[in-house]
Amino acid sequence: MKRAGNLYQKIMELKNLELAFWKAQKGKRGKKDVQVFRADLQNNLLMLQSDLQNGPSLGNYHYFTIYDPKERVICAANFRERVLHHAIMNVCEPYFEKFQIYDSYACRKGKGMDPCLTRAQQYCRKFNWYLKLDIHKFFDTIPHDRLLQLLERRFKDPHLLNLFSSLVESYEVQQNCGIPIGNLTSQFFANFYLAYLDHELKNVCRVPGYIRYMDDFLLFSDDKKELQDLQKYVESYLKYSLKLELNPAILNRTCCGISFLSYRIYPHELRLSVKAKKRFVRKIAVANALESADHALPLLAFLNRANSYGFRKSILYGKRTNGSNRVIRGGSWNNNANNCQVANRNNNNPDNRNNNNGFRLALVPAQRL
Repeated sequence: MKRAGNLYQKIMELKNLELAFWKAQKGKRGKKDVQVFRADLQNNLLMLQSDLQNGPSLGNYHYFTIYDPKERVICAANFRERVLHHAIMNVCEPYFEKFQIYDSYACRKGKGMDPCLTRAQQYCRKFNWYLKLDIHKFFDTIPHDRLLQLLERRFKDPHLLNLFSSLVESYEVQQNCGIPIGNLTSQFFANFYLAYLDHELKNVCRVPGYIRYMDDFLLFSDDKKELQDLQKYVESYLKYSLKLELNPAILNRTCCGISFLSYRIYPHELRLSVKAKKRFVRKIAVANALESADHALPLLAFLNRANSYGFRKSILYGKRTNGSNRVIRGGSWNNNANNCQVANRNNNNPDNRNNNNGFRLALVPAQRL
């Protein structure tokens, strides 16, 4: 593949920096640092442009720990650096995308979890055996020197490579290893790093069925021995070429189901994993306590992907006596005129039962033809 060049000037353009700002502030307009940056937007973008000309100072991170689904340290850059990350990827994303294989699904436009699960089910119906692999502490163990070497194979702009180097070296878990979970650039670097494994398996090993979602991947075959040999090959390639290690592998028949991305995948059915059910119960309780649709809707979408009717019924309908009062629109057959107004609201506890709650009819004027 021909190396990409002359990209740094495009990153520095004010039009690109402005677009990066609007992307970075999406969903975060109420945050104080976003409001401060937006209050003097033009000057802040000019300052960012000037920093790019002289070499920006990077690594102003805020750290916090999450414990769901497992303990991870999240590294969040300040808002100014997040604008810079979007500016870089506005220009560089197409070149990272060109290097991806079809069956890589994480952090890519038009891909994601739904197509990945659909593809996994297709392979379950086609093949008798699967091998599930994932990388031990993937983000924390990516070696800086090797990542930068591989980036030099795809990009030739020296200023851009220096910027990549500054981004990579602004963070480390151990000496010269690790990229921060939480940065936009980290997602692309990590996906790009494992794309070399993708090409090795698809183009050299000719794996009949292969799927990767970031550092979780599945290999499919009708031959159990073939998958055992592939496991040894992957271990060797990761160790000597990418300097990574695998977690213990899982090799089984596809008819027994595959635990992948919090689901249990069968040839003709998708179920929730046991851990996912427990996690859902905890999270939906928090959403109910906050009375937040923003928290609840993604959880319900997660359920709707799977055959989960019985679980939904037991969780969402079997515990209706719990929780705070719910709003009811005013008006019923035995209310007075004031209580029947559209603006009137009432509320009752979930276990309350009334026989006087109804619905309101509205007359819409006929449209002229």
